[in-house]
Amino acid sequence: MTQPRQRATRSDAEDNRARIIEIARTAFTDSPEASLQSIRKLSGVGQGTMYRHFPSRESLLLAVYRQDVEALIDAAPRLLEQHEPLDALRLWFDRLAAYGRIKLGASLAVEAATRADLGNEYYPPVITALGRLLSAGKAAKQLRPDADPDEVLLLVSFLWKTDGGPHWQVRTGHMLAIVIDGLRAGTPG
Repeated sequence: MTQPRQRATRSDAEDNRARIIEIARTAFTDSPEASLQSIRKLSGVGQGTMYRHFPSRESLLLAVYRQDVEALIDAAPRLLEQHEPLDALRLWFDRLAAYGRIKLGASLAVEAATRADLGNEYYPPVITALGRLLSAGKAAKQLRPDADPDEVLLLVSFLWKTDGGPHWQVRTGHMLAIVIDGLRAGTPG
């Protein structure tokens, strides 16, 4: 009889963890200074539950960072299945832009990730995902043949360096359009 209760508890714990991360993502995007306590209250969990899952604000930032980067990596093949390569790349860049806003809003996550060496852990899979999108675009003759994933990622690094001012969405969209136009097949090298 103990077995089903343990499974239910684990399921509740997983639900609590997922809810905390989702609320933290929004809170950090809205206010980089969001505290662990304010996120706990918004999540509707007790202090013990919060600290059991995330003993520090940094550990919560890292959880948001990991989840966002993994979702970005996982999106590339799905987008290619559902869209033409150039559209898939544009949509992936939109996700990267959204991730960049979260990353900017929670800049401590970047510092925490660097200390935890997550940059080295996630860089190769991000480059692989971007490379897959670029390769599909090249094969479809939609993208220039010399587009390199490392260079393209460096080129779009503005996504997490923007000031987040009142016109950031328009500005980001415009800059991404310039990048996409520069990557199109037939663009002079």
